[in-house]
Amino acid sequence: MNLIMMLILTSVISTLLITISFWLPNMLPDSDKLSPYECGFDPLGNARLPFSLRFFLVAILFLLFDLEIALLLPLPWATNLEFPTHTAIFTFMILALLTLGLIYEWLQGGLEWAE
Repeated sequence: MNLIMMLILTSVISTLLITISFWLPNMLPDSDKLSPYECGFDPLGNARLPFSLRFFLVAILFLLFDLEIALLLPLPWATNLEFPTHTAIFTFMILALLTLGLIYEWLQGGLEWAE
């Protein structure tokens, strides 16, 4: 009986939200909303400006080190396993690999903004 009540309740709530979403929006947009750019000024110049690839390199490095934190996050819980030395070895391997990659990138000059 509880499952049927939950299905009915979720159906009623979703139907109610769908009907409200059709009534609430403002259907009379002004001239700013109808313009191709909502920022308020006309576009000037070329939109295809050259973009530095170094920005993408720094962004990829940031994502890499951000994922490193996600890999190392379960470390305190993993030390309670049967073989905590395995966890420590894998952790140091990940950190050493990332540190060597960062040193290599630094020595190659990939982290310098100005050339």
